[in-house]
Amino acid sequence: MKNIQLIGSLLVIAGSFLPLVHVPVIGNWNYWKLDHSLAIICWILGVCALFGVVNNRFKMGQILGFLLILLFIFTLVAIKMQSLNYFSFLPFSSWRETFAGVVKLKWGWIIEFLGAFLLLIKKNTTKI
Repeated sequence: MKNIQLIGSLLVIAGSFLPLVHVPVIGNWNYWKLDHSLAIICWILGVCALFGVVNNRFKMGQILGFLLILLFIFTLVAIKMQSLNYFSFLPFSSWRETFAGVVKLKWGWIIEFLGAFLLLIKKNTTKI
């Protein structure tokens, strides 16, 4: 189980550098381009999870994996709200929703969530 959690923490850290959001005309954004403070929080949690796994503190890795999932969900909601807010100058709400829909999520989120879920895997402690 240590290897799986180790891979999970490395995936979280590496996934933050992958394209997470595509904004037309501007291009792809990773965690750093989305928000510096959220990127730093993601890296700190990922490194702390890596430290916990290396030092055989699997419970610490699981707690940090859960916190990472909460951070990713918060980031996704913030992206949606910010894209709606960005087009608030438009007079009709249907136009705002249409223009906010051009901001697309990219494949980097799969790596981020996969890494966080791998941190949640428990060691089987049943003895026969």
